[in-house]
Amino acid sequence: MSDPADSKTGLAAVAEAAKQAPGRGLPPVHLWNPPHCGDIDIVIRRDGTWLHENSPIGRPELVRLFSTVLRKDPDGYCLVTPVEKLTIRVEDLPFRAVAVAANDGDLDFTTDVGDAVEAGPDHPIRVDTDPVTGEPSPALHVRADLWARIARPVFYELVERAEVQDGRLVVRSRGATFPLGPVGAGVA
Repeated sequence: MSDPADSKTGLAAVAEAAKQAPGRGLPPVHLWNPPHCGDIDIVIRRDGTWLHENSPIGRPELVRLFSTVLRKDPDGYCLVTPVEKLTIRVEDLPFRAVAVAANDGDLDFTTDVGDAVEAGPDHPIRVDTDPVTGEPSPALHVRADLWARIARPVFYELVERAEVQDGRLVVRSRGATFPLGPVGAGVA
């Protein structure tokens, strides 16, 4: 299998653009308005695995790099650089919240691509209910219009930390209250 960063489909340019500002935070993808150059065969599976041409991208550094130039536009998810935009497919949400720590009562999450996210008013937790299974479907806002699916073990940790308020389980972080679901309705 060839290295996805060596592809002639524009992926090499995406990787190069993402490398331009190491140590200076995330690239300003919200400021870039490049022309759409088409689709690229990258899929972020429901379990968080990134695939290129149906093969997992095995280098975590490359996945992290691509995640920094990921953006959600009205027409879908895309990898962007200052000069091109390539649409990718995301089966659920692009990231997974894989760990949580309580620091002085506030909740700090880590995603599967290494983002540190402090839950609070700017990064809310939401819990939807799957219409088919009735199971809770928790998510955490990461940045812009990008969300992380909260992994089941992490959600169980949240439930353990929860308190009851008006018949609902809630967690608090940075002055915000986030409902996890009704007491006894599949979240406890």
